[in-house]
Amino acid sequence: MPLTQAGLDSAAARLAVTPTEIWTVISVETSGCGFLADRRPQILFERHYFHQLTGGRFDDGDISDPTPGNYGSAGTHQYDRLTRAAALDHAAAIRSTSWGLGQIMGANAVSAGYPDAETMVAAMLDSEDAQLHAVAAFTEKAGLGNALKTHNWAKFAAGYNGPNYTKNQYDTKLAPAFATYLKSPLPDLNLRAAQLYLTYAGFQPGPIDGRMGKRTRDAIIAFQRQHQLPQTGTADPQLLAALSAA
Repeated sequence: MPLTQAGLDSAAARLAVTPTEIWTVISVETSGCGFLADRRPQILFERHYFHQLTGGRFDDGDISDPTPGNYGSAGTHQYDRLTRAAALDHAAAIRSTSWGLGQIMGANAVSAGYPDAETMVAAMLDSEDAQLHAVAAFTEKAGLGNALKTHNWAKFAAGYNGPNYTKNQYDTKLAPAFATYLKSPLPDLNLRAAQLYLTYAGFQPGPIDGRMGKRTRDAIIAFQRQHQLPQTGTADPQLLAALSAA
């Protein structure tokens, strides 16, 4: 299920921030969308975590290695890596993977408000609201709410992404992302939901960003035409109902 206003408001209230800060974090972590086109959560398999959790007994320089990196492409490739690791040690593989909108590690499931990694993943398979709940819970548990509220991006990035955050420039990505959201309307959640459902249905609306562009409008009209709906080119209730049922 796509992110809802209730899910967004709940996360913002928990951390005493505005939705702008929430969008800033998830836009940097996953470009603002927690699912792939095949309806699976976005993930990143971390080989150095798998190495640590399995004592290095599966080290091959690919899915298990003491150093981070060698991720390869995003999307299905990460699930291929996870599947290979899970065949060796399922629990360790799940815990060695970051999940959903905020890329929360399975190893951090308890800090993210879930009893274990398996439960967290099951929730994240269901909705972006659950994915964002994990982000808010982890941020609160790590004591990073004030850093997020005061826009201390270096402190937030260090706590959220770890001491090597500068390698991937998390802090320098967060600042301009926040500035961009301040200058323009926040994503329209109804339109964003339509974009996600259209992506699932293979209509290619472009980025899941809650903003109307030519690709999104064309995809909406194409879906409406195919399903004999009024060709409004907008994310109206009739469109959303048809998309969610597709």
